[in-house]
Amino acid sequence: MKRWLSAAAVLVLAGALAGCGAGASGGTEAKDTAASADTGEVKKIIVGTGTGFPKVCFIDENGKLTGFDVELVREIDQRLEEYEFEFQTQEFSNLLLSLETKKIDFVAHEMEKNPERSEKYLFNKEPYAHWRNKIIVAKDNNTIHSLDDLKGKKVLTSPTSAQAQILENYNKENNNAIEIVYQSGAANDTVSQITSGRVEATLGADFSLSLIDPQGKLKTTGEELSQADILFVFRKDDPEGQKLADAIDGVIKELKADGTLSKLSKEWLGEDFTS
Repeated sequence: MKRWLSAAAVLVLAGALAGCGAGASGGTEAKDTAASADTGEVKKIIVGTGTGFPKVCFIDENGKLTGFDVELVREIDQRLEEYEFEFQTQEFSNLLLSLETKKIDFVAHEMEKNPERSEKYLFNKEPYAHWRNKIIVAKDNNTIHSLDDLKGKKVLTSPTSAQAQILENYNKENNNAIEIVYQSGAANDTVSQITSGRVEATLGADFSLSLIDPQGKLKTTGEELSQADILFVFRKDDPEGQKLADAIDGVIKELKADGTLSKLSKEWLGEDFTS
């Protein structure tokens, strides 16, 4: 069985909502092409992820990088003998830039496919999860039900996230009516920011609320703002990236067929969010 390469040095945990995690920085450069599979040699792939997204990509009590996305990538690695994956953990906001600059080979961080990202990046075709974005407010807040209700109010989000894109698109059409507060990667204080009134709300995927708010101080409200497939992200117009994405698609189909993907989702996210 292939040896799993250990992660790059990991620093402190960082806060994140679904698809908006942050992690420790790392300096490993993605290696250029190793010998082809025809020679029996294995190509090393650098996988970018974070450490601050509870149950998705985080550091457990034993100092191990783990979570739904992490264990899924490890399972894929075991089934792709021609590749060997190594994690590099970074701030969430740096992942796509690191992909562009070839410091990593693909991103595994509950990345939502949307038109803005599709213009710049390649996504694999077979989703490994599906989510629905909603507004998240304090449990006793009964006045917020839509983005229109957030006009003139502060809303917390992470830069470069899919949720930030929803807010930014709304502001483009509504004269910057919402005051967007971009969360730093220093700490996961989403619950305290909302319950203390420092911000009115945030946006998050349907599965993320129980992960970031285990004590149940927040709630979702209103209709879903968007829904999207969750996939891995690769460099666009990159033949090697396309080859890797195609190979991963084949494995994800296997994982769906044999029940492994559903099992991982239930284990880490509490429910099957894979379809």
